[in-house]
Amino acid sequence: MNSMNRITNGHSVLGVPGRSLISEALGLPAASIAYRVGELLAACYPQRAIIASDDYDFNVEAFAEAGHCVLATSDTMHAEVQSNWIADQKYILRTIKQAWLSIEWQGTKLDVLRMSWPSSCGDITYRWLIAETQAQSEAFFSAVGTYNSDVGETIMVFQDGYWQKNRELYTAIKRSTFENLVLGGTLKQDLYNDLAAFFKAKDIYAQANIPWKRGIVLIGPPGNGKTHAVKALINALGQDCLYVKSFSAENTDDHRNIRAVFEQARETAPCMLVMEDLDSLITDHNRSFFLNELDGFAANEGVVTIASTNHPERLDPAIMARPSRFDRKYHFGLPSTNERRTYLELWGSTLDPAMQPAVPTIDQLVAATDGFSFAYLKELLVSSTIRWVECQEAGAMDRIMPVQLAELWMQMESQG
Repeated sequence: MNSMNRITNGHSVLGVPGRSLISEALGLPAASIAYRVGELLAACYPQRAIIASDDYDFNVEAFAEAGHCVLATSDTMHAEVQSNWIADQKYILRTIKQAWLSIEWQGTKLDVLRMSWPSSCGDITYRWLIAETQAQSEAFFSAVGTYNSDVGETIMVFQDGYWQKNRELYTAIKRSTFENLVLGGTLKQDLYNDLAAFFKAKDIYAQANIPWKRGIVLIGPPGNGKTHAVKALINALGQDCLYVKSFSAENTDDHRNIRAVFEQARETAPCMLVMEDLDSLITDHNRSFFLNELDGFAANEGVVTIASTNHPERLDPAIMARPSRFDRKYHFGLPSTNERRTYLELWGSTLDPAMQPAVPTIDQLVAATDGFSFAYLKELLVSSTIRWVECQEAGAMDRIMPVQLAELWMQMESQG
C-alpha cells in the first residue's frame, strides 16, 4: 500500500513559510515555478542546507513506505492528496500531490516541500529537502536515491516516463524456471550458456579490448515461449533486471525516456535490460536516438539488452543486421511433435490422478495439435481443467479434452 495510508499530520521542524506558498507558486508560469520556490526557500532559511531535485529516485514517499523513515504532513499547510480506489485489492491508494512534509530519519529531523505541476513536457514533480547541515541533507538524499535505484528483490519497470518497482512481476518471474519451460532442441541450454558465460567474462572482454556488453533478440510468432524464456533466464542468472514497457508517455518525449532507460541500465550494471515487442517500442521518430543510446558514446558496460519481436520484418535493418547491436538471434517456432508431447506430459504430471488424461488421449492430442502454439496448448489445458471441475469425475478428462480441442480448432480457423 501507499505510504500515505500511514501518514499523519505533524509539526514541521521549521516554521512553514506562508500557508499560501504552494498555491501562489502554482499560479506562476510552469517554467518559473521551480526557480521561484527555490528563491523563496533560500530567503526563508539562509542558514539551512537545501537540495532541490526533480529526480524520480528522490521519492521520499516510497522510502517512507518501505519503513526507512517516518513521514508526516504539516498541520499548518494544506496538503493535496489524491485518493483512488484499488478495486482488486480493496484499499484506498492515497498519493501526495502538493505538501509540506516533516521527516524523521536515523534521529535526524528534516523537511521536504513536494510540488507537482503540468508543463509542455509532461507533469513535473519537484522536492526541496531542507536540513540543518549540508552533511545531513546529502546523507538523506543519498539514502533515498540509493533505495529507489536499487533493484533488489523486485523488478524495475519503465512505464509512463519513469521507473517504478514491481514486486508482482518479480513474483511471477520467480515462478518461471527452466524446469517448466519447454523449447525445441538445445535452445533452452544455448540461451542460458550464452548469458551465463557473458556475466563471468568481464576480465576476458577487457583483455581483448572489447566492450563488455551484449544484445540478443528472440524472434518468433506469439505464444511460443519467448516471454517464459526471458523470465526463466532472469530467474536462473540471478542478475538485476530492468523491464521496459514503453518509451512513450502522455506528455514526455521518447528521447528523454530512452535516455532515462539507458542511464538506469548503466547505473544498475551488470544487469539485463528487457525490451519485449521491440517492433512496437521503436518508431521512426525515436529510432536514431535509440541506436545512439544502444551503441553510441556511452559504453553500456555490463548491460545485456534482451529484446523480443513477433514481427522482425517491421524492424529496420540498422537494428537487426548491424553487428554489435543484437549480435545473437534466437528463433522460437511452433512446437514440434516431441515438444507438444513433453508439454502435455509435464502438465499431466502436476495433476491429481483423477484429473490425468490417459496415455492414448495424450497420443491423440499430440497428433491433432500440429500447428498449435504453446499459448494454444495452454488454452486447451486451462479450458479442459475448467470443464473437469464442473463434473470432477475420474477419467472425464479423456472425453473433455477432445471436445475442447475441436472448439479451439474452430476458433483458429475462424481467425484464419
